[in-house]
Amino acid sequence: MSLKAGIVGLPNVGKSTLFNAITKKNILAANYPFATIDPNVGVVTVPDKRLTFLEKLYIPERVVPTTYEFTDIAGLVKGASQGEGLGNKFLSHIREVDAIVEVVRCFENSDIIHVENSVDPIRDIEIINVELMLADLEVIDGRIGRVEKKAKAKEKDAVKELELLTKIKDSLEKNIPIRRLNLDEEEQKLIKAFALITAKPIIYMANVAEEDIVAGGNKYSDMVKGYAEAEGADTVVVCAKIESELSELEESDKLEFLKDLGIKESGLDQLIKATYRLLGLATYFTAGSDECRAWTFKVGMKAPECAGIIHTDFEKGFIKAEIMSYTDLEYLGNEKAVKEAGRLRLEGKDYEMQDGDICHFRFNV
Repeated sequence: MSLKAGIVGLPNVGKSTLFNAITKKNILAANYPFATIDPNVGVVTVPDKRLTFLEKLYIPERVVPTTYEFTDIAGLVKGASQGEGLGNKFLSHIREVDAIVEVVRCFENSDIIHVENSVDPIRDIEIINVELMLADLEVIDGRIGRVEKKAKAKEKDAVKELELLTKIKDSLEKNIPIRRLNLDEEEQKLIKAFALITAKPIIYMANVAEEDIVAGGNKYSDMVKGYAEAEGADTVVVCAKIESELSELEESDKLEFLKDLGIKESGLDQLIKATYRLLGLATYFTAGSDECRAWTFKVGMKAPECAGIIHTDFEKGFIKAEIMSYTDLEYLGNEKAVKEAGRLRLEGKDYEMQDGDICHFRFNV
């Protein structure tokens, strides 16, 4: 299960610089709007110290971390939903992601053009969010036009769908994104095929100047945090320049660099943790001499569903899951000691997988 996030924002807020840094790709990052003309996709591995421990313990032939896919989408401007700037072509790319990362300019620099000619993070956020809502409204209006006749004919499913679409339309017209409607599971299933942008969870990434990152931000990033909290969203404070410098260093040097700056984690690590938290994701592992691998799953998934992430046959023919926890393995030192301590267990179809479970699935097809 590879995570997908779309990086959006106004032009010249640091989107492409951050994308370059976190994916180590040499993407054009120029000081003018629309330097990004096509959506760039980069895949990064999700750092996990637990997988490093498993590698040292099992000495496998290969190690496979879980991944995070980023799509850098061209800078949106006011009127994008109506075709301004690069318009709907780029809004369509956002529909394919799991979460939205909205980069917000929280630094002042007269050498870098701002399309609105001043630094105002809340105004910038609302420009982007309104364009995303307008794009969704267009989809909803189109769908209402198609389902109204069936609803008038008292078709049960059509009546239910029209009620939901009308509720969403009213919300969007009041500048309330769909994610704030708290739709139930059935309602979410009804609209899933429409890939509505504002139904997706969002993380705000406040891009600050180098001198502000050590302090944890500035007055602008504090404004973003306040806005995000009111919406129930997360904020990650980063400095694109520092992330760019970090991307050029070896892992051991990165830790030293961050320590010297007085920063605990890189922006990428913070973003990954925030996304996992936002999407309700966790990690389980498979481990052996042939391969140690991390697998991403949704919290609440049962053992057969998690087995199905590896292969559909594992879920179809699921018998039992042989499980030990990572904390037990780390504390006791090896698999044999875990077994002798009675900490290796067999779990059935109703077992709810936990973060850090190390699994061997028994199945028969």
